[in-house]
Amino acid sequence: MSLTDDLIEIGYLKTLEIIEAFRKIKRKDFLVSEDEAEAEINAPVAIGFGQTISQPATVAFMFELLEPKRGEKILDVGSGSGWTSSLLAQIVGEEGKVYGIERIRQLKEMAESNADKYDFIRNGIVKIFCSDGTLGLPDLAPFDKIIVAAAAEEIPEALTNQLKVGGRLVIPVGKQFESQDMVVVERAGENEFKKKIFPGFIFVPLVEDK
Repeated sequence: MSLTDDLIEIGYLKTLEIIEAFRKIKRKDFLVSEDEAEAEINAPVAIGFGQTISQPATVAFMFELLEPKRGEKILDVGSGSGWTSSLLAQIVGEEGKVYGIERIRQLKEMAESNADKYDFIRNGIVKIFCSDGTLGLPDLAPFDKIIVAAAAEEIPEALTNQLKVGGRLVIPVGKQFESQDMVVVERAGENEFKKKIFPGFIFVPLVEDK
């Protein structure tokens, strides 16, 4: 049984479009070559520079909370080696856009190379920026959805401000090296935000430029 089938069986993957993306976008294409054998393991895998590609069950859980849809414009903060950006690109399709942010230039370049194994860069669906993820991308806002793959001690106000009304942010929140909460923020109105909290996660920290 494949890892995707396992994630369906244990209830992490539920939505058809997300399941199809997990089947089409191969995790091994986003690992360094010597670690490709670990692609089907439900665990984080190092990608260099002190960073990891997230555990598949965690990505599946976050995607189900995010509810990405075809044609949406999505911001992927902490795009790493490009796996989540590419999964999102598969879901939003040619009518959508995925903008990734990665602080480490070598990983930004790795993400671009990996995403283009599926033609997402050359087709203009994915664009990756090397910048401070806590600031988002104000020039390209607002976004339908924002997903963050590193833990913030507090939710960055810049990210909630860059959501469309009706938009959704999924972000881990908590202190470094301690258990963190997965927080879903929905922008219900211009100045109205609703939160849902799911405890029990550990992520690398979301670091802002000083």
